Amino acid sequence: MVSKPLIAQRFLGFSKFAATSTLLATSALAQDAPLSAIDWLDETPTITLDIELPPTEPPVSQGIETPDVDVLALDQGGHDAVGLLPSSVTGLPASLWANSSAHRLTTLIERQRPEVLPAMQALLYTLLLAEADPPQDAGVNDLLLLARVDKLVDMGALEQSAALLERSGARTPALFSRWFDVTLLMGQEQDACDALMRTPHLAPDYAARIFCTARDGDWRAAALTLDTAKALGLISEELDALLLRFLDPELFEGEPLLFSLSDPTPLKFRLYEAIGEMQTTRSLPLPYAHADLRDIAGWKAQLEAAERLARTASVHENKLLGIYTERRPAASGMIWDRVAALQAFDNAIGNQDVAAIAETLPAAWAAMRTVNLEVPFARLYGTQLLGLPLQGVTARLARDIALLSSDYERAAHAGPRDFLAGLALGMPPSHPQDALHRAIADAFHGAGVPQEYTTMLARGQLGEVILNAMALMSDGAAGDLTALTEALATLRAVGLEDTARRAALQVALLDIRG
Repeated sequence: MVSKPLIAQRFLGFSKFAATSTLLATSALAQDAPLSAIDWLDETPTITLDIELPPTEPPVSQGIETPDVDVLALDQGGHDAVGLLPSSVTGLPASLWANSSAHRLTTLIERQRPEVLPAMQALLYTLLLAEADPPQDAGVNDLLLLARVDKLVDMGALEQSAALLERSGARTPALFSRWFDVTLLMGQEQDACDALMRTPHLAPDYAARIFCTARDGDWRAAALTLDTAKALGLISEELDALLLRFLDPELFEGEPLLFSLSDPTPLKFRLYEAIGEMQTTRSLPLPYAHADLRDIAGWKAQLEAAERLARTASVHENKLLGIYTERRPAASGMIWDRVAALQAFDNAIGNQDVAAIAETLPAAWAAMRTVNLEVPFARLYGTQLLGLPLQGVTARLARDIALLSSDYERAAHAGPRDFLAGLALGMPPSHPQDALHRAIADAFHGAGVPQEYTTMLARGQLGEVILNAMALMSDGAAGDLTALTEALATLRAVGLEDTARRAALQVALLDIRG
């Protein structure tokens, strides 16, 4: 630990800055060591998706076995071709992006709203993780790869974004900066700092260098660098205060921290945690919620984080169920009533007690609806519900829940031959009375693909068309019935029949307009 006099004073001389640079540059001899040497590329990436396509459609994700990852020999033009899922897994052609502009694709990816519709989440994950030829104007700036990574992070899919970055090698400043942030968000500070100390020329900023230099044991060099960076105006007041306390907490023992977390970054978040000022993640962007999944967080914080992350499928429903059933709620109201309702139903299912299932299902379903977790619930229980001798209203509810699961075609035969049953089989009535149903049915009865999309398909711009259709689908789910018809018709036209049916069923069954 650095001495108090050293860390308390400010060194203003530029000569000391040069000395610091020399200290840090000694590790630059290893800068050519690839980041892929983080030992990840010898392992299989963790993909927590469950896109669940039936055997009649080219697989997109359900039941996939993530392929072994080998190092790709990429050309010097960039890394936009990098992916985790080859065409043999996604069913998408290698030319997915090849005939489109990287800038245009980046804009379309940024527009996606995956929190609205689970079927679109699944399709978006597939596109973001797909291995495909780079765009026609791809350069060395990796625009498409960076946009894919950024969207994965926005969705809270940290493992997938880290895997994609490590697959690329992350040997450019932009890629390394994202890998460094994601690794911090995952709580793997040591991995992040080990890589930074091997390749200091890729350090995102001075704060990252100081943090990692200290973790590497050279507290004096870290303190000197902090003083110099502060003197030259290269570090903010908030980071300065955090790093000072990180380097010598005893010097500031008992003194209040006159800052609160603003403009959160992964490094700031970890520094607050390191000095004993842990921040609640409820008001922070979604990727920070992973911090509350750890055992050191309270059960309520874990529950809230798991619910947030499950809504974008960045936490698997089995993980969510495990947290829900970890212990008995010791209170009532709000989240505790939801936990109690889910636990009562899960116990009834586990005991195969039909009477108890009929009694607890409505409350459990209502609880899941309040937090928009109907589809994860259906994935957990939909197939089991189909095999039970339920009666009346409960039987109809069970059928509707199963329509949101991977067994939706089987569910179509387990209840009334209504609009939903026909839709699940791809043959909805052609002229339903309900306006929403009519907009859906039109897509299955001859509605055409918008002319601009037809032209784009003729030019081979498949990925661009799919992203446009997904944006239309979000508008349609929000109430634009024309957009809904066009989106479903386009998805069907490009061969995504299963995705179209799932999306249509979700729009018909769920209240997602808010």
